[in-house]
Amino acid sequence: MTLIVITQSVRVCKERRSRLDLVDQQLTHFVQYCGYLPVPIPNSLFFQIDDSNLRKIRLEAWLKNISPLGIILSGGANIGCYPDRDLTENMLLDYAERKKMPVLGICRGMQLMASREKGALHEISGHVKSRHSLKGKIKRKVNSFHNFSVKSLPENFEVLARSMDGEIEAIKHQDLPMEGWMWHPEREEGFVLQDVKRLKKLFSIGS
Repeated sequence: MTLIVITQSVRVCKERRSRLDLVDQQLTHFVQYCGYLPVPIPNSLFFQIDDSNLRKIRLEAWLKNISPLGIILSGGANIGCYPDRDLTENMLLDYAERKKMPVLGICRGMQLMASREKGALHEISGHVKSRHSLKGKIKRKVNSFHNFSVKSLPENFEVLARSMDGEIEAIKHQDLPMEGWMWHPEREEGFVLQDVKRLKKLFSIGS
């Protein structure tokens, strides 16, 4: 079965003196429903490695053993909360750009895709634990769990959908197989066929 790398959230448990990597089981269920096998990447992969070249070597060695078809940047805490996660995901995006590997950014993942290339984010209201309709190339109702949104995109991205209040809800890279969705496909009560087809179309570019 084809492998897909999934990034993980971080949770710090001070009372247990532990730092945990977490991935929502529903996201792994969604990936398997689409016909792929999920492989979470640890945020500790670059522990005590300060040299950027050594980090690149470590990541490429890990990915060589996995041989994934694509990457999913999962949702979770805001950018900047956990530098180790930010580093992991930025390194993955660097690799994906070099190899033209398909990437889906979910919620925070989409924000990272835009902000790392000088796109701007801004704080919004009314998009946490809600549902709303989309307009644009993608038209449907989606869930919403975010309090930050992409205010402006880099020139190499295009908008696929906006919410009715004008917030950017889906983006696509103009040259590379990369998309971002602000909704969580794994949090629908039943996986949406449109999401399944869109993910499989995106990842088919790398096959």
